[in-house]
Amino acid sequence: MIVITGAAGFIGSCLAKKLNDEGFVDLILVDDFSKTEKADNWASLQYTELVERNLFFDWAKDKGNRIQFIFHIGARTDTTEFNKAILDELNVRYSKSMWQLCVEQGIPLVYASSAATYGMGEFGFSDSYEHMNELKPLNPYGQSKLDFDLWALAQEKQPYFWAGLKFFNVYGPNEYHKGRMASVVFHAFNQIQASGRLKLFRSHRPDYKDGEQKRDFVYVKDVVNVLFWLMETRKNSGIYNLGSGKANTFRELAESVFSALNQAVNIDFIDTPEDIRDKYQYFTEADMNKLLKAGYPLPFTSIQDGVKDYVTNYLLKKAHI
Repeated sequence: MIVITGAAGFIGSCLAKKLNDEGFVDLILVDDFSKTEKADNWASLQYTELVERNLFFDWAKDKGNRIQFIFHIGARTDTTEFNKAILDELNVRYSKSMWQLCVEQGIPLVYASSAATYGMGEFGFSDSYEHMNELKPLNPYGQSKLDFDLWALAQEKQPYFWAGLKFFNVYGPNEYHKGRMASVVFHAFNQIQASGRLKLFRSHRPDYKDGEQKRDFVYVKDVVNVLFWLMETRKNSGIYNLGSGKANTFRELAESVFSALNQAVNIDFIDTPEDIRDKYQYFTEADMNKLLKAGYPLPFTSIQDGVKDYVTNYLLKKAHI
């Protein structure tokens, strides 16, 4: 029995499909299933039971000893959420309860952290623990993720295997429901389909040309491959970056979307809004050495190949994974 929280969401539903494809069907899907806009994400999955998020720990009192692995992917992921009480409840206290369940029942745990913990990247993007206490996330969401990472590292009692994953800019199928929090690829596709053009923020720094701002974009299929590998290996506990390990420019991303649509590149640059300009990241890139040294064997998909697969096999067909 494998538990996936956030199973109706973007990464969680893709992970459940990966597990199904690998022959795992005894899945407990945990989420708020009242949100009908997510229904297509889990409609075709094979699973044993759906459990409402707020009822999970009551459910686990009777069945926790049957759980073999927990993927705690569920979280409040809205970076514009400033209600700290909500983030503390869903991203910190809920995660602490999940950790304690895993300690008590001897269950291995993989949970979702975030690259948002790195803030402006003042200390780089290494997943070593050297500067973790000094990191300055740019929003309460990132702070909630950092708060739990620091709490986890401080615990004397830990699951016999655990891993926290700092997701970078994940894109791919099953993010239709995310609205403004969906990936740049998703929004670029919709803009180009609607107008034949794409708007990107211009640079407000002399050391970056317009469209040359860089992010580490990682395809969701690579993300779930890492999650599955961690479940199989169950060694080298700790906190890991999970990006592609390669920063790409927004222009490269845009060109990949236009290419996948067989359209000429047509980009308009607009000013970055002043209210976010001082917190706008010009560069992120995951240092993936720790995961690679732990033995992860698979290559990561290039932005060109990932965008082509996403656009042609999912977005154009309005398909789910």
